[in-house]
Amino acid sequence: MFVTGLLAWAGALQAAGIEVMDDRGVTVRWDAPPQRIVTLLPSLTETVCELGQCARLVGVDRYSNWPASLDKLPRVGGGIDPNVEAIVALRPDVVLLAQSSRVIDRLEGLGLKVVALEPKSHADVQRVLGKVGRVLGVDDAQSQRVWRHIDAAVSAAAQSLPARVKNTRVYFEVNRAPYGAGTSSFIGETLTRLGVQNIVPAHLGPFPKLNPEFVVRANPDLIMVGDRNFEGMTQRPGWRGIRAVRENRLCVFPNAESDVLVRPGPRMAEAARLMARCLQDKAP
Repeated sequence: MFVTGLLAWAGALQAAGIEVMDDRGVTVRWDAPPQRIVTLLPSLTETVCELGQCARLVGVDRYSNWPASLDKLPRVGGGIDPNVEAIVALRPDVVLLAQSSRVIDRLEGLGLKVVALEPKSHADVQRVLGKVGRVLGVDDAQSQRVWRHIDAAVSAAAQSLPARVKNTRVYFEVNRAPYGAGTSSFIGETLTRLGVQNIVPAHLGPFPKLNPEFVVRANPDLIMVGDRNFEGMTQRPGWRGIRAVRENRLCVFPNAESDVLVRPGPRMAEAARLMARCLQDKAP
């Protein structure tokens, strides 16, 4: 009975077709769930795999490196500079990419179906999980289960922290320009749920470019930064006087962990645990 019901559901789904509105407000349609997928954003790649559909990927961007099974797939450049010819040669049923990508019009002009999705907040991650699930023809209940696991794990990371770390003033640098993670970003939302204070206020935007003097004046208690962006940080004018630098309260994440932290997708649960570990070790 179960198998019969499942086949009936799949048949009804195929008959009805697939229809998804992306972040541009563009509705994209298929007669049946796409079987050949190219992704140009690591968080979207990871979302496809977390929903159990890694096998449908035929090409990914150069930065998609999780799970390890992706190593065998063709690389088609980055989100900013994709190799359009290589993408077309893979004959994808859909290309999943960021709304900010510069090649959307070109890909559509070549006859490819494009879905633009760009998660920037926790609510976006939940929404994108549902959208990608619909593209894949996955049951909505599965997408919701993945989100509930992420949400519960972030709450568990917060509950694991001792009272002494609450209200620690934190600066999270995402790029050495420097760009910081603002309170309204998915990283900032995780920090808030962990009970700490982000020195980058919401009104500056999710990932604002900052004057280094802003960070000096804010004088954070703790700094989080990826190893690839750490070089030269403490040599910036005035930064040796920042409390976090003066007292060596810096969490410098290796590249693999940094990838987890800066991708708004299914590994946000792991990201929350990494931040919580940092706070346990380094908060005053």
